[in-house]
This record gives sequence, structure tokens and C-alpha cells, in this order.
Amino acid sequence: MEFEIKTAFYLGGIPVTETVVNTWIIMAVLIAFALAAARRFTTAAPEDDLGTFGLLTEMVVDGMNRFIGSTMGEKAAAFGPYISTLFSFLLLANLSGLVGFRPPTADLNTTLAFASISFLLIQGTALRSKGIVGYFKSFFEPMFFLFPLNIVGELATPISLSFRLFGNILGGMIIMSLLYQVIPILIPAPLHIYFDIFSGILQAFIFTMLTMVFISSAD
Repeated sequence: MEFEIKTAFYLGGIPVTETVVNTWIIMAVLIAFALAAARRFTTAAPEDDLGTFGLLTEMVVDGMNRFIGSTMGEKAAAFGPYISTLFSFLLLANLSGLVGFRPPTADLNTTLAFASISFLLIQGTALRSKGIVGYFKSFFEPMFFLFPLNIVGELATPISLSFRLFGNILGGMIIMSLLYQVIPILIPAPLHIYFDIFSGILQAFIFTMLTMVFISSAD
């Protein structure tokens, strides 16, 4: 397996990488699911039978709402849609390798983009909660000479979030590729359960959980 990011095609002279194409596919899947679910719930009366798809959708949404609410408390209502979308995308992106796609999260550009969005939400929450004066004052606490360390600590958030997810997904791809080169195909196949499924789900959960914790603690 080649690990460099390939250019799928050119659009007006601009290279479109396979990461972008795979991201579009995952977005299309999520949008199609959302539209189908919305149509199902808007066309059916509450007493009507929602069917298997409707019931599963309701279970997923309720589960996500409880999960976000237990972590973020009163902030869940404001950040719930973003957190749910974030987890859904990362989960599909991490698991997309099972169907032969290069996971978009194996590209640092993708993970850094999501980490940057989360970072802006964290800083925006802190600024709205503390006010301008309180926000800048917090960088000098508990002692004024810790200002440089506090700045570095804040800037390290998007870096650590992005590199943790990127490193784990890309590392799993490399390990599986090496195993397939030196071991018969039937032996490393079960390892997909860990590197592609368990690790993919775990890393999506960790990224999402850290985002919620950082936002909740930004008071």
C-alpha cells in the first residue's frame, strides 16, 4: 500500500485529492441519512409505526443526546448538533478503510481542520463565559509569570487533538500493510477487528470526548 496522498483528479487546474473525494462520499452518506430520517419523522404521526429505520434512528439520537448531556450538562443543547456530527463523521471516516477507502482521518489536513474548529469553539466559549477582561486575565493565572506556559498549553490543544487521531489511524494502516506483506492474508485479517474497527471507534470517541471536556471546562 502506498501511503502518500494521491490526486484523484483536477478541477479547474486545482488538484482534488482522494482525501477530499472520500470526505465528499462520507458527507453524502450522512446527508442522505439525515434527509431520510427527517422525512420519516415529518411524514409519520407520533402514533404511527416508524419502522425499523425510524426506531434505530430514534435510538441513536437519544443515545447521543444522553451521552452529550452527561458530559456537557447545560451546554449540551448548544453544542449537541456539532458534537453529534463530529462523532458521526469521524466514526465513518475511521471505518471507511474496511471498504477499501483511504480514511480521510489518515490525512493530517482533515484532523487538523476538525481540531481547529473545536479549538475555536473552546476559545469562543471561554470568551463568552468570562468576558474579554476575564478571558485574557485567565492566561496570567494562577501566577502572572505563567503566561507563556498558559499560551503554549492552549495552542497545544489543536495540535494534540489532530496528531493523536492522525497518528493512530495512519499507524494502523502502516501496520496492516506491513503484516500483509510478510504474513499470509488469512493471519492478519482478524487484526482488522482491532486496527480498523476497535481502534477506529475508540479514536472517534476519544476525539469527541476531549472536545466536549475542553468546551465544558472553558468557563
